Amino acid sequence: MSFSRRSMLQSVATGFGYAAFAGLASQMAAAEKDSKNPLLPKKPHFEPKAKRVIFLSMRGGPSHVDTFDYKPGLAKNNGKKSQGNRTLMKSPWGFTQQGESGIHVSDLFPHLGKHADKLCLINGMYGKTPAHPQAYLQLHTGQFQFVRPSVGAWTLYGLGTENQDLPGFITIKPEPQLGGAQNYGSAFLPAMYQGTRIGRRGQNLAGAQVGNLSNAEFDKALQRDQLDLIQSMNRDLLHQQKIDPQVEGVIESYELAFRMQSQIPTLLDMADESQDTLNRYGIGSGTTDDFGRQCLMARRFSEAGVRFIQLSHANWDQHNGLKKNLARNCEQIDKPIAAMISDLESRGLLKDTLVVWGGEFGRTPHVKRNDGRDHNATGFSMWMCGGGVKGGMRHGATDENGIAAVEDRTSFHDLHATMLHLMGLDHEKLTYRYAGRDFRLTDVFGNVMNKIIS
Repeated sequence: MSFSRRSMLQSVATGFGYAAFAGLASQMAAAEKDSKNPLLPKKPHFEPKAKRVIFLSMRGGPSHVDTFDYKPGLAKNNGKKSQGNRTLMKSPWGFTQQGESGIHVSDLFPHLGKHADKLCLINGMYGKTPAHPQAYLQLHTGQFQFVRPSVGAWTLYGLGTENQDLPGFITIKPEPQLGGAQNYGSAFLPAMYQGTRIGRRGQNLAGAQVGNLSNAEFDKALQRDQLDLIQSMNRDLLHQQKIDPQVEGVIESYELAFRMQSQIPTLLDMADESQDTLNRYGIGSGTTDDFGRQCLMARRFSEAGVRFIQLSHANWDQHNGLKKNLARNCEQIDKPIAAMISDLESRGLLKDTLVVWGGEFGRTPHVKRNDGRDHNATGFSMWMCGGGVKGGMRHGATDENGIAAVEDRTSFHDLHATMLHLMGLDHEKLTYRYAGRDFRLTDVFGNVMNKIIS
C-alpha cells in the first residue's frame, strides 16, 4: 500500500499524538523566540557609510583602456612596439570629459557618463594572475589557492540582514564556471551566510525563479507543522552537540525558506513597475532587457532590505572582435546601470548603497591581433559609487600606456578591506575561528583606500 507525502506526514502526526504534536510546535516556537537569530542585524565595528552593497561582476576582464582608463599616451604611441614584438593599439573609441569633475569616460558609456560626478574610478587595480579561474575566484573570495567564504558571505556574517523574510545575500545569474558556487558560497562559515541564487547564465531572467520555493502538495499550515517537527529534531541534535554550525545553518535556512515564500515572488514580479521605469532600464529591448532586469531587481531588493546583491554579466574576454563585441557588452549594461543609479538616488538609497563595478582583470594595450586584446592583470580599472565614496575622482593610475599600475596600486585585498570599512567593519577584526586559527576575508593583507572615502 502506498501513501502520499501528505498521508505520511499526517500519519506521523497521528502516531505522535496531535496534542503532543501541538505541544511540540509550541515549545519549538518558544525556543526559537528565545534563541538568538544569527541573521538579525548586528552592530558594526564603527559607524558605517553604507548599509548594503550592489556588486556588478563583469566576467572575462573588461578592457580598461577602452572604458574607464583614459590614455592619451597610448594614442600617441599607437603602432609602436612594446614588450617584445607586440604592437601598441590606441582605443578605437574616444573619451569625453564628463560632469563638473571633468573625469574622462569612454564614449561607450553615454548614459553612465552622465553620472560621472558620482563615480570613483579606481585606475590602479592589479592582480596576482591573468588566468580567468584563479582571478575571478580571488575577486569574489580573496583567495584562489583555497576554498574561502565569498565577500558577500563575510558581509552577511558581520552584519546580518535587515529583512528576516528575505535572504541577506542574493546572486543573480552567477557564473557557473570559474569557481562556480564558491563565488557566492560560505565555505567554512555557517551555511546560512551563502548567497541565494536567482537564475543562471544562458537563461532568460524574465522566467527566473528561486528553486523549490513553493510546495504544491502541502498548504502553508501543514508545511508549518512539518517544519516544526523537523526543527524539533534538529534542535535536539544541536542541544546534544552543543555547537554545530552546520546544524545551526540548516535550522535557520529552513526557517528563512518558509518565510521567503510570501516575499520573493512579489519582488520578482515587476508588474507594479510603470512602463516609464521599464523603459529607463531598457526592459523590453533585446539588447538591454536581461541586464536591465538584473538592475531593476537589485534596486527592488535594496529597497526591501537585502544586504548584499550580486549581478553578473559575461563575455568580456575579447581576444578578437574587440570593436564589435566590446561595444555590444557596453550597450547591454550602460543604460540599465545608469537607470539603477538614478533610481537609487531618487529614492534616497544611493547615499548608503555601495555600488561596485569590475571584472577579474583588464586587457593589454598591446596586441597580437589587429582587433583584440589579451589578459592583463598588472593594471586595470574598477569603479565605485554611492555608500560614502567620493564621486568625480580617479584613484590610482597605470603607466603611460595602461600596462601596469604605478600609482596608489590597489589589490583585491585592498578593495575588500575598503568595502568592509564602508559597511562599518574592520577587516582585521572580522574573523572566524576555523581549524584552530582565525580567518578573515583579507588574510594578512589589505589596506583601506582612505583617499576615496567622503
